[in-house]
Amino acid sequence: MTAFTLSDLEKIVAQRARSGDTNSWTAKLYQSGMERAAKKLGEEAVETVIAAVKGDDTALVSESADLLYHWLVVLAVAGIPMTEVMAELERRTAQSGIAEKASRKNEG
Repeated sequence: MTAFTLSDLEKIVAQRARSGDTNSWTAKLYQSGMERAAKKLGEEAVETVIAAVKGDDTALVSESADLLYHWLVVLAVAGIPMTEVMAELERRTAQSGIAEKASRKNEG
């Protein structure tokens, strides 16, 4: 078991994103802006799905790590702290998933 958390990764992403280090993938991706960061997030989501469907546990773990990392980069580019996402998830746990999905359909 590891003590490493998504909050730890979020801090690392934030530090590297703003570092200006030309050797940092995080800094380059952050500087490229939302379109590029979101595209990479989408690519990783697809790769995660493919690994899951294939039943490739090793690839699923690796792609899931890539997915979470790119998700945090997208949040950083948007200026949204992960705590806002966690608060939304916490809010949603107060009701059933079916009721929560139904309430979102009425929002738009």
